[in-house]
Amino acid sequence: HSVTIPSDSDLGIQMKLFNDKKQFKKTLELFDTYKEKNNQILSGFIITQALKACAQIGDLQRGSTIHYLISSRIKDNSYILTSLIHLYMQCGDVTRAQLLFDSASKKILQMYGAMMKGYIKNNMTNKAIDLFNEIKNPDEVSIIILFNACAQLRTNEALSLTNKVSSQIPKSFYSNLRLLTSLLDALMQSGDVAHAQSLFDASTKKILSMYGAMMKGYIKNKMANKAIDLFNEIKNPDEIVTNLLFNAFAT
Repeated sequence: HSVTIPSDSDLGIQMKLFNDKKQFKKTLELFDTYKEKNNQILSGFIITQALKACAQIGDLQRGSTIHYLISSRIKDNSYILTSLIHLYMQCGDVTRAQLLFDSASKKILQMYGAMMKGYIKNNMTNKAIDLFNEIKNPDEVSIIILFNACAQLRTNEALSLTNKVSSQIPKSFYSNLRLLTSLLDALMQSGDVAHAQSLFDASTKKILSMYGAMMKGYIKNKMANKAIDLFNEIKNPDEIVTNLLFNAFAT
């Protein structure tokens, strides 16, 4: 059945709703239907939603087609560029992502984030760290991605970088519990249990992912009993944390 879309802005909102519900194929069906009926220039918001859907389902061919359609407009739109970088990285085409990033006259933080995440996904973690070092004023998201990279590397260099960055960031950043979780994970994966423990204990608000990072770290550092003790403090454990408990029993 055909989908009738009254206006450009409604289409963008509808596509975002489908993306938020993880109904990515529906997002693209909507995009295709609209594109066939309207020859006018599609808004940047619509393009980014379509590219996001392509990235999520790994549809490189379709994403490349959209890229070709809008190639003349890319240079001036940092958000479309970021979405394209994310698409190519998700689909493993690091070279094209790199070319787009290098061609951008204005590099926004989200672009650095998309590149760093892409490097981590494609097992090029050192490149993610090198890129982080080029950012003048990293935001919370960039720092979370950096800590994720350090957690993956698990080297002494990664640990010293984690400690350096965590000592330099504004204290207000610590109220971002996602950031705190990624920091705990980076410390634990690099073997600095004491530092992670003190940060965890000092945090007045604790979310499940923080317990998860600590438990995973205890198991990695051969302290399974501590992981089990910590599990017993959780009021409503989810599936991920419960699986960690089974891992603790297995070690």
